[in-house]
Amino acid sequence: MASRRCLLRLLSNRLVPQRSQPLAPFSIATRTLTSLSEPLAPPAPRAIASPRLYYPSRCHFATHSSGDEDEEEDEEEHYDDEGSDGEWGEEDEAVAAKKPSGKTEEEKVAEAAEIGYKVVGPLVGDEKPFKPYEPVFAVVQIGSHQFKVSNGDSIFTERLKFCDVNDKLILNRVLMLGSQTQTVIGRPILSEAAVHAVVEEHALDAKVIIFKKKRRKNYRRTKGHRQELTKLRITNIEGIDKSETVAVAA
Repeated sequence: MASRRCLLRLLSNRLVPQRSQPLAPFSIATRTLTSLSEPLAPPAPRAIASPRLYYPSRCHFATHSSGDEDEEEDEEEHYDDEGSDGEWGEEDEAVAAKKPSGKTEEEKVAEAAEIGYKVVGPLVGDEKPFKPYEPVFAVVQIGSHQFKVSNGDSIFTERLKFCDVNDKLILNRVLMLGSQTQTVIGRPILSEAAVHAVVEEHALDAKVIIFKKKRRKNYRRTKGHRQELTKLRITNIEGIDKSETVAVAA
């Protein structure tokens, strides 16, 4: 019934004619004769507007709020030039000092063997491991680096673990041995060859500056790094016949 009444009301509204409202009177302004006699002023020149180009606005999706950016600016790290001239400070000595590893002796030996050396023990007071120069060379691998060494040579490697100053080492990853009369090449390692060395010093390399920058992002980071090094002195090379080399040298 309600829908029927609504339908009848709509039909009655459409059938009833709408009354037209009278138009409001309006006056047309006329110009006087005096105004018509006056010359008309020339029209002002119109400036031609240049076509407007539409540039879509850039949307920046920031993962950090403004507060986070301020925190990043405050966290900028600055390096200190003290100690870069070769003089060690307390921090450098603490870094170069031996740190407790908390590993067993077997784990230490296995980890040293993976790098390519074996710790024999400290030098005795009356022991003289250094021998006169012999015309023999060897190519040894320590970690991921290879060195060509002879008796009396000193090399710098990355910091070796589980060894102190004046400790005797055996470098067992020998890739090649050579002399004036023969050359022995391993496949890839010579199992019977060995190079003996003594740890002379644990030191820090020269400072390297790492600078990072992202333009238009207010991002700058400056850091300094000093690589830890170990200085080794080669004392003896084993695994090659030296009688011929001594005879040739004589």
